[in-house]
Amino acid sequence: MSRRARLPGASDLFFRKTADLGTDRGGATRRVPRRGSPRVKHDTKITVYLSQQELIALEQARLTLRAEHDLRVDRGRLVREAVAVMLADLEASGPESVLVRRLSSDDEEAEQAEPTDADGPEETVA
Repeated sequence: MSRRARLPGASDLFFRKTADLGTDRGGATRRVPRRGSPRVKHDTKITVYLSQQELIALEQARLTLRAEHDLRVDRGRLVREAVAVMLADLEASGPESVLVRRLSSDDEEAEQAEPTDADGPEETVA
């Protein structure tokens, strides 16, 4: 048995713990409004690849929030809020949600761009 007192680590001192907002004390799931998480230490990570134009648009949105609305947010927080808004809309509107409509139109555009088998093989001239 060590005589040393246990001291809290940096994560205990500087990062707020995120509570599980989706369950009550009995373990039953309850519906809570979706909201992006604030700047806290997150346990999970994903990597998202953006085009240069998308990254510039994201950065311009961040700067607009700062300049016009006095909101200082990082890109991660901005993305988490956008995801939360889209998921809340999907939950509330279902097939009429913005996300379903945009993804459906993307699928339709991709199908129209693909050549069909009825066209036959492409001929190449040597």
